[in-house]
Amino acid sequence: MTLLEWFIFFLVLQVIHFFGTWKLYVKAGRKAWEAAIPVYNAVILMKIINRPWWWVILLFIPVINVIMLPVLWVETIRSFGKNTTQDTVLVVLTLGFYIFYVNYMLDVSYIEDRELKPKTATGEWISSILFAVVAATIVHTYFMQPYTIPTGSLERTLLVGDFLFVSKFHYGARTPMTAVSFPMVHDTIPLVRTKSYFSKPQYPYFRLPGFQDIERNDIVVFSWPVDTVSKFRDQSNLGYYKPIDKKSNYVKRCVGIPGDSLAVNDGYVYINGKKNDLPDRAQLQFSYVGTPKATNFNSQNLYDRYKIKPGEFGFTSQTEFRAAGITEEAAARFKSHPSVATLRRNIISKGEREYGIFPNNGKVNWNRDNFGPIYIPEAGKTVAMDINSFSLYRRIIEVYEGSEMGIDNTLSVNGTQVVLNGEPIDSYTFKQDYYWMMGDNRHNSEDSRAWGYVPANHIVGKPVFIWFSWDTNAKGLFNKIRWDRMFTAVGGSGQPISYFKYFLIVVIGYIVYKQYRKRKKNA
Repeated sequence: MTLLEWFIFFLVLQVIHFFGTWKLYVKAGRKAWEAAIPVYNAVILMKIINRPWWWVILLFIPVINVIMLPVLWVETIRSFGKNTTQDTVLVVLTLGFYIFYVNYMLDVSYIEDRELKPKTATGEWISSILFAVVAATIVHTYFMQPYTIPTGSLERTLLVGDFLFVSKFHYGARTPMTAVSFPMVHDTIPLVRTKSYFSKPQYPYFRLPGFQDIERNDIVVFSWPVDTVSKFRDQSNLGYYKPIDKKSNYVKRCVGIPGDSLAVNDGYVYINGKKNDLPDRAQLQFSYVGTPKATNFNSQNLYDRYKIKPGEFGFTSQTEFRAAGITEEAAARFKSHPSVATLRRNIISKGEREYGIFPNNGKVNWNRDNFGPIYIPEAGKTVAMDINSFSLYRRIIEVYEGSEMGIDNTLSVNGTQVVLNGEPIDSYTFKQDYYWMMGDNRHNSEDSRAWGYVPANHIVGKPVFIWFSWDTNAKGLFNKIRWDRMFTAVGGSGQPISYFKYFLIVVIGYIVYKQYRKRKKNA
């Protein structure tokens, strides 16, 4: 929906509110016209139902407002004596239109000093849950979101089984674009595996101000741009439309920022012709091919010493083996393994075409190890549009700056002429910034090399903190917990420092203090 459409929708809601409540406003000692003035009518309603004025703010926060509306419906009828379970069920099931019946058909009286505390344990329980959900949704949407690392694309900086807190406010929180959705979940309601949202209506894209920009080599959580997988249905069913904020969340390293010229040479990223220097915590990994002296490899030893996971090492023949996810440092040690004769990095040669590599047009001889160069678009910058750049920017123009913004863009080629919506063009000016995301595990990462640019409106947040870590490959319950990773920061330099013991000290100290105060009070 456009801003104009939302404005019209808002005015329609005001008309419905006026006709459904004006008599109740009068019975509460207010003027009928006060039910008709947008925003002001909500402030007056809070006075009528004896609730704080700042509840009005909650009505304008996406997702939160959907939770608050049933609360206001119930509070309104209870302020006029309709507080039975039947009244509550009716006003919720009729989406608030039961208030029309109370307004016109019933002779009700306003209860000025209504008891706000629910009269039943069930009512108090429901009220507590509702406001807990509201508070948690605000934190989850605008401040901090939990996230789990599902794949090894960023090993060894982030490990499979790391549980993170992702900051929404570093880059500026993206307000929800899906107007109606189940709170505190993503695209699927757990257990029942049902879609958690209505695709329409959609709010326009908006992002709150952040206090830093995405910098090159930042680890970033973002909405997967090409996600069409309907996880809530048959997972083999592709082609399902998802709103931007309901696409699957990915985490990768941003190796290219707006305005960069990027290329990949023999697996290494080059920015503007210079090799990209990664932070010291980042550890590049590649797959390796080797020849054995013997076949007596101990899988546990491979993991403990070289961090080669089970399933990432195997013999392709009696004279060759492959090992994946190895850092260059670990590979240097692995070469001295008594059963290894030779070991080399498994790099695809420059000029050799690989299937599934962006821009997926079959016309460029690019692969995962030798790619580009390409330009990463910057908002407001203009590029030439010709037969060579057509494939690079087609999805940007048709989808990211087209259909996802409510614009019907069609880009095509007529001979050597690029045509946009039937009109020949020789240049294009980008409407938003774009980023290039890649995993440190270069041979085990589905990233921008496969699906291209990540638009700015797909950015979710910045991982800042690991609060728990679970190693499925370890043996024994105690050993499965990576104690040294608990309560560590994602960013920074040097070895990560765990603050878990300090956390325990604070918690124990707080418990002891509370017990001391309790005993002192009783005495």
